[in-house]
Parts: sequence; C-alpha cells; structure tokens
Amino acid sequence: MVIFLVKRALISVSDKTGIVDFTKTLVAHNFEIISTGGTAKTLREAGISVMDISDVTGFPEMMDGRVKTLHPKIHGGILYLRDNSQHVNQAGTHGISPIDMVVVNLYPFKETVAKDGVTLNDAIENIDIGGPTLLRAAAKNYTFVTVVCDPADYSKIENELKAGEITLSLKEKLMVKAFRHTADYDGAIDTYLSRTLLQEKVKRFSFVGGEKLRYGENWHQDASFYKDVRCGGPSLSNATQLHGKELSYNNYIDIDNALLTLKDLNSENPSVVIVKHNNPCGLATGKTLKDAFLAAWDGDPVSAFGSIICVNRIFDVETAKCLEKKFIEIIIAPGFDKTALEILKNKSESLRLLELKDFEKPYDNEFTYKHVTGGLLEQTRDIGLFEKWDCVTKAQFPDSKSGLSKFAMSACKCIKSNSISIAFEYESGYYMLLGMGAGQPNRVDSIRKLGAPKACANLKIMYDRMNAVTPMKISFDEYKTQVFSECVMASDAFFPFDDSVVYASEAGLKYILSPGGSIRDDEVIATANRLGVSLVFTGMRHFLH
Repeated sequence: MVIFLVKRALISVSDKTGIVDFTKTLVAHNFEIISTGGTAKTLREAGISVMDISDVTGFPEMMDGRVKTLHPKIHGGILYLRDNSQHVNQAGTHGISPIDMVVVNLYPFKETVAKDGVTLNDAIENIDIGGPTLLRAAAKNYTFVTVVCDPADYSKIENELKAGEITLSLKEKLMVKAFRHTADYDGAIDTYLSRTLLQEKVKRFSFVGGEKLRYGENWHQDASFYKDVRCGGPSLSNATQLHGKELSYNNYIDIDNALLTLKDLNSENPSVVIVKHNNPCGLATGKTLKDAFLAAWDGDPVSAFGSIICVNRIFDVETAKCLEKKFIEIIIAPGFDKTALEILKNKSESLRLLELKDFEKPYDNEFTYKHVTGGLLEQTRDIGLFEKWDCVTKAQFPDSKSGLSKFAMSACKCIKSNSISIAFEYESGYYMLLGMGAGQPNRVDSIRKLGAPKACANLKIMYDRMNAVTPMKISFDEYKTQVFSECVMASDAFFPFDDSVVYASEAGLKYILSPGGSIRDDEVIATANRLGVSLVFTGMRHFLH
C-alpha cells in the first residue's frame, strides 16, 4: 500500500471570502493545492503554489470551463476507500492520487436569478455542474475526505489542524452541511425553471433541528420545533433560553404573537405586550419599562394570569420587582439586567426566560404560511395600518388622537378576528389597551359583550386602586364617562350594520376607526352622525385568523 505523506486539497470557489488565508493555513500543514480557473489565479497572486486541475487530469479546461473536474483522476481520488485494498490497488494501477479535502462553493445561481432582467441563458450558465458533483463525492467519502462548502467553516478546520487533526465529528457535520447545501441549490434551480419554463410555482422549505417540545396543542399530542436557518432578524429560531422548563407548542404560538405585536407597534418608547391564548390581552407604552408593564397589566389583570410577556427593552430590576405574586409563564426580552435575571430565576424554576438580541432588526421574511389539510397557504405579511384617513362624519377626529389611533389599530390587527380594540391615552403620549374583543363570529359581540364590558371592568380596578391611595373627587361612573369619551375604538374590518356604532356609543365611545367598505356604509355614517360619533374610514382591513 502506498502511503502519501503530503495531503492534497482541491479548491474551487465562487465566493473567495477568506480563501487566501485558509489556503495558507493548509499549505502550512503540508497540503498540496489543486485549483481551477479564477481560484487558481487568486491563490497564485497571493504567492501560493498551485497545481492546475489540468496537470492532474491531463486534459485542459474546455468548453468555457464547463468541463474541468469531471474526470476519474479527480473523482477517483476523492471517492476511493483508503481502507479497501481493491480500491487502493485500482487507484495505483490508474495513477490516481488521493484528494483529502474538497473546498468548493457554487456558482451564484440564486443571486443571478434574483437580479432584474436576468435572462434564461444567464440563469442556465450559472447552474453549477462540477461543483455539486465534487461536494457530493467528498461528502459520500467523508471519513477520508473533508468537504467544505461554507467559508464560515474555515476557522473550525484551522483550529482542528492546529490541534493535530480534523476530527470525525467535524467531518460528519461538514458532510451533512454539504448535502443540505446541494439539495437547497437544486431546489432553487427547480423553483426558477418551473416558474420560467412551465409557469408553475414551486415552494421548497429547509427547516432543521426538530427539537422535541413538552407536548403539542394538547397534552396527548406530540410536537417539535424546526428552525429556519435562513431567517434573520428577531425570530424564535434566534432566541436563547436562559432559564426555565421546556417550551410547548402553544408557548411557541403565543411567543410569536407577542413578538409580532410589539414589532408591529414599532414604538420608540418602552413597550410591553401580555399575550394569553394567542391574543394580546395587555399592551402599553410608557416612560419606563415598569410604567409600560403596569399599564399593560391593567389592560386585563385577570387574563394576565399564566401569560407570556414580551418587552422591547432590557428587562430591568424595577420591572422584575413588579412580577412579585404574579404568575407568568414566559418573558421575552432583548436582554436582561444581571440583577433582574437573578430575581426572575429565583422567582420560579419553571419560568422561561428568552433573550432575543436582534429585537431591533427588521424582519427579512416577506411571506407568512399556514398549513391546511392537503396544502399550504402563502400570503404576504400584513404590513401597514391605514391606506387612507377619511373622517366621514360631521363630528371631526382631532389630530391630537393620531398617536392613540395608530396604537389602537396596531393592537387590533394582532387580535384574532372579529376584533375590536379600545385604547386609552393614560398619560400624555403613552397608551394602553383598555379592553378588547377577540375571535367572535358576530362583530357586535366583540363590542357589546367583550370589548366595552372588559374595558369597564379593567377601569374599575384602576379606579379602586387610585381611590384607595387618594380619594377620587368623582364617582366611578363619572370617571368611566370621562375616560371612555377620550378612548379610540378600532375595528379590524368594516361594520356590516350600524349596530356596532350604536353599542359603542351606548358605552360612551366617541372615536371609532374602521376600514369602511360595507354596502351599508351610508347607514353606518348616518347613525354615527345622529349619535355624535366621529368615524374614520382607513381603507385597510386587518383580519387575523
């Protein structure tokens, strides 16, 4: 058996990030370098000795580089089993030397087809043939050959070479990554060509991890969470759990709602959302995080029991102290003050604390998806609040309520349809969700039976608390009338009849937002005028199912 003291690495990359330094490390560890075309030129210009692929195969690169690595002396050197005597003898007979590392990344197909005005010919010329073949060959023989498709992995290999050798554990990870990479690459080609040539839409996904959850939507259901590794910005894939027991299926659903609600609110002020059963039952902004939390909690202190809290600031000590004697399932924050973290950890062993460092970054996903039996629904994300601002009543809508109106509609669009939100400016420039009605087949019930009564009940708790500290100079009924007259009520869709306006007015609400668009809009407007209600049509519906 021939023993090769000098190892060989085949390097052919489109993305040349870090390739020079990485190759120098390989040379320092006794690797001989084989390379192709532009990569060979780059390495030579950096003073690295390189063997051309044609020197190995005996054939020149031809057909505009379409044929260069597809040769037995290349693939034989990658694929033969070093511990198989028959393979070794055949390699010796045919003058095939081993290739111990394959460093390849592929033609930029995705980047090419994403450009405006790309032609079919441009796309096809950026379909890599030799690259995927090299990666798959090296990955198949991973116990003997190290395969590298991502510049981010160069440092891992360098560290292991410095320690003595590349471990099997790292080779296994790189092997899986290579097959995943070529699968995604082929999927991108399929998606583009299906759309371009067959006028067929193809949607492919790549999710990893499959982390087992405590249970599914109910205790008897199994559940797992798969991460979208390509998703940037704030997401559950990028969250780090700092404390507490495992998450369940429902926890993930509620966390996502909480995150979406605060991101959509997009307030410059400290903000807090409290979510229960996939609905924000508390939402507020404040001068401080503590102020925002207390106002959000007042939005529904009963439903807040066993809830999920999401904040847009570092979770501080003062806010942590507010949680004493309050049962919370999960807290999500951009970070936690060190002392606050200890307070929360000591509060409960089961309290889950999730850190989301990229909270301030925008989402980079354009679409949302929902699985249904036998298929998948895709839609663009619901972005924005208003398409217009059309006050359709005699009673005008003051400009001073602009901020409160945006808050009210932002809350409304994150509540399950048919949804109603009632928002209150509890302090100048700071807002809270005073009451809401969610998920009713009848929109009137969201107002008459849920939104308005809940707002009244929450306000009574606030009144009693204030009255216990400093006796109020007015009765609760007077206080309620005063507060409700300054609130803004938002509806996620149009009013099919005028009854919603009637019940809102009976509760004392005078400012209403609705998309408009009903065949009975004239009737609704007439009723609002009769009752002295100011009604704005926004032109934008926000159903959430």
